[in-house]
Amino acid sequence: MENTTQLILVINPGSTSTKVGIFNGSTLVLEQNLHHSNEDLAQFDVIIEQIEFRSILIKQFITENNYSLNDFSVIMARGGMIKPLKAGVYEVNESMIHDLKTTPKHHASNLAGLIANDLIQGLDMKAYIADPVVVDELADVARLTGHPLFPKASIFHALNQKSVAKRFANEQGKKYEDLNLIVAHLGGGISVGAHKKGRVIEVNQALDGDGPFSPERSGNLPMGDVIKLAYSGKYSEKELHSMIVGKGGVSAYLNTNDMRVVEDLVAKGDEKATAVLTAMAYQIAKEIGALSVVLEGDVDGIVLTGGVAYTKYLTEYIAHKTKFIAATTVYAGEDELLALAQNGVAVLADPSVSLVY
Repeated sequence: MENTTQLILVINPGSTSTKVGIFNGSTLVLEQNLHHSNEDLAQFDVIIEQIEFRSILIKQFITENNYSLNDFSVIMARGGMIKPLKAGVYEVNESMIHDLKTTPKHHASNLAGLIANDLIQGLDMKAYIADPVVVDELADVARLTGHPLFPKASIFHALNQKSVAKRFANEQGKKYEDLNLIVAHLGGGISVGAHKKGRVIEVNQALDGDGPFSPERSGNLPMGDVIKLAYSGKYSEKELHSMIVGKGGVSAYLNTNDMRVVEDLVAKGDEKATAVLTAMAYQIAKEIGALSVVLEGDVDGIVLTGGVAYTKYLTEYIAHKTKFIAATTVYAGEDELLALAQNGVAVLADPSVSLVY
């Protein structure tokens, strides 16, 4: 077996699966997406109850591949819906565990730190999170929404956005902190961020459907009509919420959130699918245009990432619409496991880079 002095276990839970990676430094040794059936998850009333279930599966994965938890130098976990934080690496501690268990925002990412904490019990090992979804670097002017009862929250795909922004900078032979970038994570949810000299000073709140519509989120809607629908008596609160997050966007129009299906329909000349995909691309491009104003036109590059960035029709449309702002670079897919592992390498090399939660 290879040198285990820098073995890193990486955990990234999703709603119906748990991605697990074993890295030797920044080199991927083994990756597995542990799928959870509807039947498996039906026994749990809330996400937080799934900790032991998923921990057991991860332990089985480790054992089946001839490793033990003692082989690892550190565990890196995806950050959850906790308090607003600066970007960086944070050690999982009792305060974080409390917040992950009591946060009103239910999201699969909350499980990562809790599972990591469960796995390190009795071991001489630490667990960390990095660039959680609640990274908050917003400019003060971006915090006012139009009503004091609804302050803006910074909730976005921080881990992947930061990772690809740094990758872009590295490929340009420059530092992330020296560039102004617009990064769009295109997945089940879509977040578009203005990165100014290493800080995301503006970004749409992607969790609750703010911004462009996506494969399963509605994006911005006419609020007056939403209020009328809410009081119509036709829908429950849960049903209304699912219209905005889960069954909105492309799913609402085409009864699928699979962009491969949509792209195939477009290739076959389906007019409705083409109209919907074009409208989504249009809204993303419009969001990028708005952020170019935030950066006062000083934009060194536009970066598209996430699973939907594999959709060539969409990325080409966006690149064409925004070419007057800056050139577009596409990093299709997301490599959050690698991003977490790289943060693990950094904290192993210098534990002082870890911020206090």
